Amino acid sequence: MILEIVSPEATLFKGEVTSVSLPGVNGSFQILNNHAPIVSILKHGVVKIEAASFNIHKEVVDKFTKVNEQNYLLEINSGTIEMKDNKVIVLAD
Repeated sequence: MILEIVSPEATLFKGEVTSVSLPGVNGSFQILNNHAPIVSILKHGVVKIEAASFNIHKEVVDKFTKVNEQNYLLEINSGTIEMKDNKVIVLAD
């Protein structure tokens, strides 16, 4: 599935991912390939991204924390998420 993370300043990430875990207002949740359509509000927390490979632009790489070659973390203050047709869009503050 495709994940796109957008902040008011820039597109932070766009690429093919295996899974993404998000800090929802009612608790954390994970989205995998072929997940049902969903729209949700996000609270302060960490977005966990799992992918076979990452291509993060050098301008925003300092916003991410590398766990290992397949996992990165991104701290957000709040945001919204939409999953539809195997594309996840996160609007993050």
